[in-house]
Parts: sequence; structure tokens; C-alpha cells
Amino acid sequence: MEEQFLQEAMHSDPLIRVKNLCVDYITDSGDFRAVNNVSFDIGKGEIFGLAGESGCGKSTIAFALTRLHKPPAFISNGQLIFEGQDLLKLSDKELGIVRWQQIAMVFQSAMNSLNPVLPVEEQFADVLRHHMGMNNEEARARAEQLLDLVNIPRHRLSEYPHQFSGGMRQRLVIAIALSLNPKLIIMDEPTTALDVVVQREILQQIYSLREEFGFSVLFITHDLALMSQLCDRIAVMRHGQIAEVNHAHQIRNNPQHTYTQKLWASFPNIHEGKHNRTPQGAIA
Repeated sequence: MEEQFLQEAMHSDPLIRVKNLCVDYITDSGDFRAVNNVSFDIGKGEIFGLAGESGCGKSTIAFALTRLHKPPAFISNGQLIFEGQDLLKLSDKELGIVRWQQIAMVFQSAMNSLNPVLPVEEQFADVLRHHMGMNNEEARARAEQLLDLVNIPRHRLSEYPHQFSGGMRQRLVIAIALSLNPKLIIMDEPTTALDVVVQREILQQIYSLREEFGFSVLFITHDLALMSQLCDRIAVMRHGQIAEVNHAHQIRNNPQHTYTQKLWASFPNIHEGKHNRTPQGAIA
């Protein structure tokens, strides 16, 4: 097996620590291990990036952290230590308290995350009534505050998801995730299908909100260049395993693992000739 380059020192103040996580899928042709003995931690207030090509296990980890994975997937080994308690040992009732109130998730497709037949106000209110016991007036007031945070006019609460642009829908999903002031937000490909201008706006929004409220972020994407602009540390995944973990500037300027090096080489460089980069197919 190729040598793995993993930073020895763990974060000095971890919010969550993932230890030896394994996630398997049961199929007709046998078990398939999608996540193989993965370990990392995320510090309090840290933006931690999880990068890698499609199918390497990034989203599987995101669903495992929130225990939202469904059969045929199951966690076969490991620990998920969140503020001293193992999430894998919680009952469904205890886990229901942790979800949203402590750990929230922004899914890949904002349009699929929002209910197309309910106005935005009702989708905010559903979370706030269920978890906080708010009445309709209190829920609307809180929803207006959340729209202010993501720069969406308050009067648009009565509108439906299809009436918003892709970037605004993504900001709506982020606002809903923030509604209960969670300590960790998992963002799975939050800028997919958005143009580069809107991508930058979303990244700036995430960074500003983190600075204001101090929550931690697990930021998942296949776009290593995009991630390097936002994250404090980055883990690079390959074939269900962590290949390299380090500070973002080290991953960008001095990658140690050959796979990480080839990932960077696959990105076009405007300062080089068109023949001075590695084709995407060469990084496997």
C-alpha cells in the first residue's frame, strides 16, 4: 500500500473526533467498504475540508456523522466523539436532540432540500416549532432574522423555492441550518451547479457567518482549489481512505502525497502553456 501522509498532531481543541470509521454497503455480490478506517478531527471554530474525486466516500462520511445513512449502508467500526460522547452509542431520542441543535447539514442540492409546495416561511417554522417549541409569530420573527444574515429580503418569506435563484436557494438552506445555532455545520458540495461568481458569494457568506457565530464547518467538495481558499485544514480522500491531512496552505503549496500532487497538477494554470498539466484521467 502507498504510504499515507497524515499529520501526526491532532487539533488542540477538537469539537468532534472521528476514529477508525468504517462504512460498508451490503450488496447482492457481497459487502463493499466505502469508508475504510478513516480518522480526523475538527476543531472548535475550524473550517475543515474533505476533498476527493466522486465516489471516494466523502458524502458517506457526512451521512455517517449525522447517522442519516440508510440501508444497505451501515457503520461497521469506529467512534464519532462529539464533545465527549460517542454519537454511535446514542439512542434515537438522544440523537434527535443532537441533530439540528448541535449538528446541522447542508445537502448537495438546495432545490431538493427545500419542499417545492411549501412557502419558505413554513419550512423555517417547521424546524423552529419542532425543536424550539416556538409559535407561528416567534418562528416568523426568527426566520426574518435568519434571512437578514444571508442577505435575503424579509418579504420573500412568503415565496416558494422555485421563485429564488440557485444562489439564493443555497443561502436559504444555510439559513435554515443556522436556525438552532448548531456547533457544527456539515456542508456537502454546497456550491455545486453554481457559477463562479455565486460560488464566491456563498463562500464569503460561510466565512463571515463562521466569524460571527463561531461554529465549526465540515466542507465537502471535489474542488480542491475552491476548498483551499476557505478551509483552515484539508483532508484529501482516495478510495475510501484519507491520503493526506494538513493545513490548507501546505496542501496547496507543498502537497506530500503523490495523489494530492496529481490533483493539483490536473488544474489548468493561466501562467503555463496548455500542455503543462496532467489530464484528469492520470490521477487514478
